[in-house]
This record gives sequence, structure tokens and C-alpha cells, in this order.
Amino acid sequence: MEPTEAARLEGSDRFQRAAALGDRFLENIETVVHGKHEEIKLVLAALVCGGHVLFEDVPGTAKTVLARAIARASTVFAVPGTSSNST
Repeated sequence: MEPTEAARLEGSDRFQRAAALGDRFLENIETVVHGKHEEIKLVLAALVCGGHVLFEDVPGTAKTVLARAIARASTVFAVPGTSSNST
């Protein structure tokens, strides 16, 4: 049986670099916002897919801090030549 496309990609160097970048992104955000690991992972998934995120929670749960940290980190971890940062 042939491996699936996902299995072939998982072993590739490009996939490994992307996974390492995602881990660094998570670690960077978690230095600012503590206790929101799953939420940060979901935001990262939305960013990778080109989607949108709406933060909903009760007041005082670091939604604005999380959004600002993600915005700042996304400029630090931007990939050269992508449409989001090329001029």
C-alpha cells in the first residue's frame, strides 16, 4: 500500500521546517499569554489556512493581549516572498 500524500509530506524537509516554525510561533506567543495553548494553536491553524479568527470570551481574559501578540509574532515569523508581506 502506498503512503498517503500527508504521510509523504510529513517526512519532507519543508514540512519539518514548517512544523519547527509553528512550534517557535507557539512558544513566542506563550511567553506573553499564558494558559491559552489550544487557542493559540487554533489561531495558527487559521492563519496557515488563510482564515479569520474571532476571539470571544468574558472580559479580562487577555483577548486583546493575545491578538496583539499574534500580530507582532506574525510579522516576526513572516515568510519572505509570501503575499502577506511582499510589496
